[in-house]
Amino acid sequence: MHARLREVLVERIRTGEWSPDQPLPAESALVEYYGVSLGTMRRVFRDLVDEGLLERHQGTGTFVRRASLDASLFRFFRFGSTGSGFPESRILSAARQVSTPAVASALRTTTGSEVLHLHRLRLYDGQPVLVEDIWLPLPLFEAIERISPDELGDLLYPTYERHCGQIIAAAMEELTVEAADAADAADAPLLGCARSEPVVVVARVARSHDARPLEYRRSRGLAHTFRYRIDIR
Repeated sequence: MHARLREVLVERIRTGEWSPDQPLPAESALVEYYGVSLGTMRRVFRDLVDEGLLERHQGTGTFVRRASLDASLFRFFRFGSTGSGFPESRILSAARQVSTPAVASALRTTTGSEVLHLHRLRLYDGQPVLVEDIWLPLPLFEAIERISPDELGDLLYPTYERHCGQIIAAAMEELTVEAADAADAADAPLLGCARSEPVVVVARVARSHDARPLEYRRSRGLAHTFRYRIDIR
């Protein structure tokens, strides 16, 4: 019963039946609906919280979890004298593109299939700090094409959710170092650096609750702004 109930609730989460902005029905209501014991329901809820599909908010209930990834780059890059604040975003271009093997592999689609490509510059106090290439699978993100680049805002994940119904639940990031002109010679002028200057690349594949890739992103920042810190105990 526990396993069957878990499968049913996971399917409701993955299909977007429950919004992250609204609490799930009370445990007692779900117990009555499914005809299971309160202990079984609580065990399933606990498992889904441990797996990162749900999260509990004290006093307000249990919610579908949305990943908090928009500030994750600040773990690696420091901007300004204090490293505080939030960079603004400027969409330089948005257009359909034929997927390369790397993009197709990241998004689990076929090489040559159409994807939506966003080229984005992020600035801190008016100074360029990151250049980003973002690829989105089609037709899931067709609605983004109908939004003016100026209206996309500094954070994309709320836009994905609001206009495309796609919730980012988790992501995997990989860090590498390369020359500024390794991927695109145009990135060096955007970052205000020499073409041979080292940049740190954070490649991210963001996924839905059912583990489908929803976004492939490469963020590139100057190596001298990069910091890595971890507390090992």
